[in-house]
Amino acid sequence: MFRPLAIRDLEIRNRVWVPPLCQYSVTARDGVPTDWHLVHLGSFAAGGAGLVIAEATAVNPVGRISDHDTGIWNDEQVAAWRRITRFIRSQGAASGIQLAHAGRKASVWPEPMRRPGSQPLDEGGWQTVSASPTAFEGYREPVALDEAGIRAVIEDFRRAARHAVEAQFDLVEVHAAHGYLVHQFLSPLSNRRDDAWGGDLGGRARLLLEIVRAVRAEIGERMPLFVRFSATDWVDGGWDEAQTATVARWAHEAGADFFDISTGGLVADARITTGPGYQVPHAERVRESGGVAVSAVGRITSPAHADELVASGRVDAVMFGKAMMRDPHFAMRAAHELGADTSMWPAQYLRARPQYNDGEW
Repeated sequence: MFRPLAIRDLEIRNRVWVPPLCQYSVTARDGVPTDWHLVHLGSFAAGGAGLVIAEATAVNPVGRISDHDTGIWNDEQVAAWRRITRFIRSQGAASGIQLAHAGRKASVWPEPMRRPGSQPLDEGGWQTVSASPTAFEGYREPVALDEAGIRAVIEDFRRAARHAVEAQFDLVEVHAAHGYLVHQFLSPLSNRRDDAWGGDLGGRARLLLEIVRAVRAEIGERMPLFVRFSATDWVDGGWDEAQTATVARWAHEAGADFFDISTGGLVADARITTGPGYQVPHAERVRESGGVAVSAVGRITSPAHADELVASGRVDAVMFGKAMMRDPHFAMRAAHELGADTSMWPAQYLRARPQYNDGEW
């Protein structure tokens, strides 16, 4: 886990990575990241992580999961993000941002005031959109995007990618997982279209591939581009590993470099058997079948377990979500436990760095 990884012109100091972690903390409802985001994301960088990816960040206002989400559709947001990326870089970590559109799962109550279902239109909510007019269970029915609407979404991703470059992020990730808009186009359970944006796998994957090409055109050839997939809907007849591997290969040919593999999120009542590393086999099979580089995520909390996953070649990096939130210095602790390089310690904390012969962390 503590070997650097080079992707295009970026070298990431280790493979202990932080995935997007939604915070629902923009109380001004303007999409501008706050001091909370600076401290939240900056603490992971100071704690030794190699890559810190900012939360699902909307490419337009109706793409927000909630009205407390971050955005990257205007200059004020760009300026606020730039302050954060500069700090992350100053700590030796790489910064990424997940470009997102929630589709039919947008316009819900933010975490601090969570209530069931969609936020009412007369209480700050908005009309949602999707591939087809089929609601997520308990949510408002979306409007199916027409050709012009789909083209506008692609342009919003393009503009967001340009803003990510201006905000000095080191890489961008397209969110195609967890039941959000791009995933809604990918899965036959939510995409009931019979036009060029639906039907067979090529049609259902078209939105993602168009977005990948648009983003790559904006960020140039030097900057890495990730895609996050849910490898399975956990429902018969839904999106699955085989389709994920095929589309990952197509996305790689279109300009994507790396694939962040999770699962689920499209269907509310899917039955998911969890446990330590329960999503790793999905990442591994996408890596093997698709011939692409992948990261694993999902209840991986042991440094030894994570190190074995990378050392064995099953995955190329590991994302630590809740483990990082519990301990923002997880990467430094993992390096100590594994006897790896601990040079990522900030100078201000060196007096606290344990020596190998000191025993306990």
